[in-house]
Amino acid sequence: MPFIHDDFLLLSEPARRLYHEFAKDEPILDYHNHLPPRDIATNRSFANLFEIWLEGDHYKWRAMRSNGIAEAFCTGAAEPREKFLAFARTVPHTLRNPIYHWTHLELKRYFGIDTLLDESTAPAIWEETKARLAEPGFSARAILTRWKVRALCTTDDPADDLCWHRELAADASIPLRVFPTFRPDKALNVQDAAAFNAWTDRLAGIADVEIASYAALQEALRKRHDDFHALGGRLSDHGLIHCHADFCSDATAAAIFDKVRSGIGATPEEQGKFATSLMLFFGQLDAEKGWTKQLHLGALRNNNTHLFRNLGPDIGCDSIGDWNQGVALSRYLGRLTEMQALPKTVLYNLNPADNYLFAAMAGNFMDGETPGKVQFGSGWWFLDQKEAMEWQINALSNVGLLSRFIGMLTDSRSFMSFPRHEYFRRTLCNLLGRDMTDGLIPDDLAMVGAMVRKICYANARDFLGLDTPPA
Repeated sequence: MPFIHDDFLLLSEPARRLYHEFAKDEPILDYHNHLPPRDIATNRSFANLFEIWLEGDHYKWRAMRSNGIAEAFCTGAAEPREKFLAFARTVPHTLRNPIYHWTHLELKRYFGIDTLLDESTAPAIWEETKARLAEPGFSARAILTRWKVRALCTTDDPADDLCWHRELAADASIPLRVFPTFRPDKALNVQDAAAFNAWTDRLAGIADVEIASYAALQEALRKRHDDFHALGGRLSDHGLIHCHADFCSDATAAAIFDKVRSGIGATPEEQGKFATSLMLFFGQLDAEKGWTKQLHLGALRNNNTHLFRNLGPDIGCDSIGDWNQGVALSRYLGRLTEMQALPKTVLYNLNPADNYLFAAMAGNFMDGETPGKVQFGSGWWFLDQKEAMEWQINALSNVGLLSRFIGMLTDSRSFMSFPRHEYFRRTLCNLLGRDMTDGLIPDDLAMVGAMVRKICYANARDFLGLDTPPA
């Protein structure tokens, strides 16, 4: 039997039936990823496995460095084929790492390849996949169509011009919808005056607003929020080490803004106050339009300062952080509730120690009107693998309503990553199938299967309110 087979990860008869009858054929709503909208708008084709698989994949770079592979073969100037061969040498060393599962699941699903990838098989796999990638069925849009992606939400800065999103919105031939997600993290970076001012100047140009005051900054951000909405965007996203809850007056935030615009960076205390003021403002914007706010909390980024200075961010040198999350998160969500400005919200934690904290926190701010209004989001980053997916599902089940869960996303920069939805669905079905076998939930395939089907697609469709094509 090949390693990736029809019942991969499905260890009981109920699990197999749940997956094959209820989960497998559901479409995908990928509501958080990092794919470039340009690649979809231009219907990019990929010359080889490096371009579609290794380019920009910091998970693989991290594993390769751990295996003693030189940086030239990760982010450096080595030839694409040599980078692939270096990765192939690493793959056998990733046993029990999710990369081993993902690698072979992706080779199987995209190319029908059952051969295990290693140094000896890599040259033939390179040539076979290179030939296949030249076929029309492997363009960016063809891949999205094959995976039944109904809607896809990219990650976009308010200072981005959104030109590719406008092109996509005007293209009636594309069989799915692609939406921008409002990610204003750089607006909070007032400790670095030079970076903040350069970003603010770009924002001013895009929004056509002279940003000489804190009120003008808010005006420009509101205009861009409106622009995202006009293109169908219905989600915001914030990548924070922890929530900000150092409440201050608008006058205090304005004074901090003036200081930073004069070229003097904010102190850590000032940055906390300024960030809190803007995060409350962003909550109001989202609530006014019925958007969903995503809070990605707990990443300790850019740990390797040498590589960061030479290569920049998102290169595989980020880690799990260990901040206390509860009090600030509670105060932030509580203040938005007092302001009647708490939008639908998804909470993602990076430290598994916070699973029950986040799952319980979500239940504090339900409004009795919107089912699952505050979600404990799917396993993120280091936690988007089988074991941690089960931890997240168990914590949500024990203190909340799994039935209202909006399911999985790719959070990926690769068009080869859509089998992550399959991986999640198999994990979910295996966990529930085991519960059915053990008598922990009823052995009622129709009832459990209906919940599985909703978690795979319909819950996200109904919760997020995106203008998606019919399933």
